[in-house]
Amino acid sequence: MDVCAVVLAAGEGTRLRPLTERVPKALCPIGNVPLLDRALDRLAGLALAGPERVAVNACYLGDLVVAHVGARAHLSVEPGDPLGTAGGLGNLRDWIAGRGVLVGNADAYLADPDVPPGPDVAALLDGWDGWSVRLLGQPADDPAAPGTFSGHRFVGFSLLPWRLVRDLPAIFGDLVRTVWRPAEAASALEVVPYRGTFYDTGTPADYLAANLHAAGDDSLVHPSATVTGRLHRAVIGPGATVRGEVVRAVVWPGASVGPDELLTDTIRAGDALTVPAARIP
Repeated sequence: MDVCAVVLAAGEGTRLRPLTERVPKALCPIGNVPLLDRALDRLAGLALAGPERVAVNACYLGDLVVAHVGARAHLSVEPGDPLGTAGGLGNLRDWIAGRGVLVGNADAYLADPDVPPGPDVAALLDGWDGWSVRLLGQPADDPAAPGTFSGHRFVGFSLLPWRLVRDLPAIFGDLVRTVWRPAEAASALEVVPYRGTFYDTGTPADYLAANLHAAGDDSLVHPSATVTGRLHRAVIGPGATVRGEVVRAVVWPGASVGPDELLTDTIRAGDALTVPAARIP
């Protein structure tokens, strides 16, 4: 089955403001790696790479996304406001051109300790009939809650057949209502379980939790950072300077923490922007 891939990176990331007033959510770093790079690396692990096989859509702060992606993927820049998950695919219809399409949300953080990125989601493609819709999912805390599929919550990747993509218009719309729910009603939707860790990184709490997961039980410090203070479960970005104490927090690239500061359960960007997050166990 001929399959291409699309990484959705056009959204505004409103729940992560004011961080996303500086960079689009797709470029926010997790473990010092931009989310978009994590998505592209995962696709490369499935032998999906290059502008013939992979596309990235962009809109909000799209010039930053375009510059970051460069020639690594086909770029679809949406005019005006973002077109949503369905409209973004509709805008790429001519590029998809008859292929099945693996769709990934740029803001999805996935990590399986036993399987590398790419092979960890390969079950989505294994044995696919080219007709049904597949979603990557994990059992929901409440299997009957709204937004669940067969008792599972969606965890960032779906596989769509061309027959359902070819008629998507390039206007605002979401895949839930235009593709997934109709496929579910027609008994043409399958949930593929994901056994690793997932965060959607949409809120400061989940964004911090994903960073701490990437760091493990220790701190993660970029080699170009300068740290003379104390760290406990922190992620320190390239070019950052830490002279105070950082506990369960993220310090963005080039940001600084003064000698008298204590950052706890927060994200620091620049010299003064501090975004609080909920306490992570």
